[in-house]
Amino acid sequence: MVTVSNKAGHKKKFDFAELPVAVPMQRSLAMAFAARSGGWKSHKSARTNWINIGVFARFLSELESPPDDLDGLSVATMQSWRDRHISTNSGKSKLSTVRKVLLQDPRLTAGPAAEELARRIPRPTPSQRSYEEDERDRVALTAQRQFRSAWLRIGENTHLLSRWRAGELVEGSREWRIGKVLNDVARTGDVPRTVTPGGQGHVTNRKLLGGAGPEKTWGRLFLTGGELTALAVVLTDRFGWNLSLYSRMPVPATTPSAGETATVTYQVQVEKRRAGGGRWFTTENITDSGADSPGRLITRALEATAHARTLADSLAPGTDLLMVARSHQLEREHVDLDRPAPLGPLFFGVSDDMGKLWARNHGLGGSPFQRARRTTVTNEGRPMQHTQGTHESVYVLPDRRVQRASRDVFEAGAREALEQARAAVFGGKVVDQSDPEHQETATADCADEESSPWPAPEGGCGADFLLCLACANAHVHPGHHPRLAHLHQQIQSLRSGMDESMFRDRWSDHLLRLEDLRDKVGPAAWTAALARVTQNDRTIVQLLVKRDLAP
Repeated sequence: MVTVSNKAGHKKKFDFAELPVAVPMQRSLAMAFAARSGGWKSHKSARTNWINIGVFARFLSELESPPDDLDGLSVATMQSWRDRHISTNSGKSKLSTVRKVLLQDPRLTAGPAAEELARRIPRPTPSQRSYEEDERDRVALTAQRQFRSAWLRIGENTHLLSRWRAGELVEGSREWRIGKVLNDVARTGDVPRTVTPGGQGHVTNRKLLGGAGPEKTWGRLFLTGGELTALAVVLTDRFGWNLSLYSRMPVPATTPSAGETATVTYQVQVEKRRAGGGRWFTTENITDSGADSPGRLITRALEATAHARTLADSLAPGTDLLMVARSHQLEREHVDLDRPAPLGPLFFGVSDDMGKLWARNHGLGGSPFQRARRTTVTNEGRPMQHTQGTHESVYVLPDRRVQRASRDVFEAGAREALEQARAAVFGGKVVDQSDPEHQETATADCADEESSPWPAPEGGCGADFLLCLACANAHVHPGHHPRLAHLHQQIQSLRSGMDESMFRDRWSDHLLRLEDLRDKVGPAAWTAALARVTQNDRTIVQLLVKRDLAP
């Protein structure tokens, strides 16, 4: 039996005697599981590992000769285990999870079976994708409408309750009687109920309130589970927060905005469970400066949960969690110990099952949280609660919407790179000897200056002599090699005494063009040409480097 404590100190037991393997194998798996559990902060992590160890145990039990203990695992057994799961994402996850547990046993750190166990497991291919624009709009608008309706309802009833408490209502009037009921709701979390002789409870003031449903009774001051889920969807769509954050999010602190009286800045504590000890929490500053500002959503979340948070603090002083709603089922057993325990009629946070139920009730498919977060992260184009490497490898590169939107950018970049590559190569012809019909320039012979890519206003070629090597009219023969090889040396020498960005702008293309020409001439011939450099070559090269030689 292994007991795992989560971050909140709650304990959960895992009975390895349930596994269909020999007792020594059960004990070894339990010890490895216990050793591995020291790094887990949630029961969800423990349960995931437990389920996968169970799959491994069933696999072993189905072998013709199941091993009695871990030291009986063979290479063939581990190969068969790998082959069974390596082809799917869920299978790769099982392989990785089980391997981390098994490696806690010292008998699997060396030997043939250990080598097979240690083989690289390819990373799962991300299967989640971000929302298309119309999908995202549908999900976001559905959540916004539901939460806004709840916020307006709670705001209207809060105003009526405030008037009742201030004595502004005529005693005995309909509004006064509703205000009295609202005071009970705020104090206890429910409307007064009458219990029949048969033990059933009925809303005492059903006719006065206009019905017995949540929105007519306790829902006048509290969010329902569906409305809390809608708020979480809107927050994820706006801020890209993880679903797990909502179960433990403290009430944001407020700070005065410098020089402002109409704005408020909230300090929101964001928990990153996988960041490691000491790096779990960061703070985001979010300002409410008007109806369309990000902070306005935080303001409305605080208003919609105000009564629930006040009741929670009265039931357990010091409770300071933002995401709280009133439960439909008051006697429900608290199973998910990774989330805060309910307080009376209240519960905290949003679960994945709540997300699935919300989506199903609105005809939206599966839980929206992962896809909404992915959409926000890719739209923002920056890491949010994760590293730059995770941002690129998990969120950006595999996402089909990002890939599709990037095609034009990639194509433009490829075309630009191609043009730059073409501009940085020798554009003329390498020949064996000079042609008397060609005109000599400082760097090459020109076959036809009238058809220059850089014509001068008065006719002929207006290009710098260094650009001759980029022109299709240029012809380079062995007589040019010494001067060009010396020019290549001199341009390289400029790099050490010049700012890199300036060198790149002025000389990079010319240097690459000379290196391309060197490759065409041949490195041996190029090096040998340096021995034939004349004083005239040095003078011309000096003028070229100083940019003093007019075309």
